[in-house]
Amino acid sequence: VQLQASGGGLVQAGGSLRLSCVASGSTFSINDMGWYRQAPGKQHEMVARITYDGSANYADSVKGRLTISRDNAKSTAYLQMNSLEPEDTAVYYCAASYYARSFPPKQSTYDYWGRGTQVTVSS
Repeated sequence: VQLQASGGGLVQAGGSLRLSCVASGSTFSINDMGWYRQAPGKQHEMVARITYDGSANYADSVKGRLTISRDNAKSTAYLQMNSLEPEDTAVYYCAASYYARSFPPKQSTYDYWGRGTQVTVSS
């Protein structure tokens, strides 16, 4: 399975971005698709994840502003990011797992990772 993330960019505070993560290869058994982010000098942080049946979980810091969704027919997960804040500046990574574990799942439980996409929010 390969993951390709896209959609990052530079946006002003209060703006919006939509990230996409396209999975290719043997994706039929992928259950959990998630988004992590890593800001400069900080550890990876789980942002959101969504299971195959559409059940979503979010980090407290993004609830109400970010929305995760997926299109199983396209093997694609999305992260709609609204009301962006400078604190959201980070490299965003998508990840996929065959199993959905309790939230927040450990980073090590994800089987596949995509290359990151940079999100920069200016004040």
